[in-house]
Amino acid sequence: MNVLALASPTRLGLAFVAALLATLAAFTAFAADVPYLTGRVVDNAEILSPAARQKLDAAMAAHEKATTNQVVVLTVGSLDGESVEGFATRVFEAWKLGQKGKDNGVLVLVAPNDRRMRIEVGYGLEGTLTDAQAARIIRDRMTPRFKANDYDGGVIAGVLSIVGTLEGRASDASPPDGAKKGGGFLDVEGLDKFEADLPPWPMRILLGAFIFGVIGIFTVIGVLTPGMGWFLYVFLIPFWAMFPIIVLGVRGALVLFAIYVVAFPIAKLIVSRTEWYRKAKADLGKTGTATVGGMVITSGGGRSGGSWSSGSSGGFSGGGGSSGGGGASGSW
Repeated sequence: MNVLALASPTRLGLAFVAALLATLAAFTAFAADVPYLTGRVVDNAEILSPAARQKLDAAMAAHEKATTNQVVVLTVGSLDGESVEGFATRVFEAWKLGQKGKDNGVLVLVAPNDRRMRIEVGYGLEGTLTDAQAARIIRDRMTPRFKANDYDGGVIAGVLSIVGTLEGRASDASPPDGAKKGGGFLDVEGLDKFEADLPPWPMRILLGAFIFGVIGIFTVIGVLTPGMGWFLYVFLIPFWAMFPIIVLGVRGALVLFAIYVVAFPIAKLIVSRTEWYRKAKADLGKTGTATVGGMVITSGGGRSGGSWSSGSSGGFSGGGGSSGGGGASGSW
């Protein structure tokens, strides 16, 4: 019997649909529910005072009456592991903010338990409220107040800045009194903004597995290898200094870089006192080759420098990609 004959296109199609439905069901089970649109302020997290909700509703209602633009505020306790960008998109699509044909809606989303926020802008307003302007409002008007647990002040300041920008008025984008303005490479506000724009954690975990897997292998080789080990130590410094930023942010990368700079020489000195290391070093000096952990090391006729191989020719190559998106997000 021909086994392939049983795998008809119909059966394959049904199997594919079943797998797709199972995947969607699993995603839906873990994704945060989109709440009902009950007004211009949907404070499900209950972080806003009645007076703040009333002031926000009045400002957004007046703006909608004057321009037809629809600005809405949503607070949720948690995103349940979903990215703030993904959840904001789902809410925007479910609520259909803005006028049909104009796409002139704006969603201000705040998730206090996750310390994440986002300003989602409809297509029709992207030229007026740009990504850069939305990011500046988050950074300068909302984040400093959220850090001080002033949710009323942060949301009001953000909404008023959005309304002012959409109405063509110069919005006050300066930080509140007492907040430090940006300046310098190690400016805290600048670091917060940079780290808020990093990829979501699932993507950062995958990137980290690749990045640390590659430079980690060469680091171990450097520690275990006589001769060229110290060359690899210096060679890997820029890699340990820059690549971890994508995964851990600037602060985490600085800590990891300091650990590498200190730990590598210590580990190298400890390993150099072992018997097998001394034997490998002696073999390199006598015959020009040595075996370390299954790797054949050749000195190339010199005392410093060298190469390593695993007994077969070839090499490794890596690939990279890019992704893009719109909007502005932040954290505090």
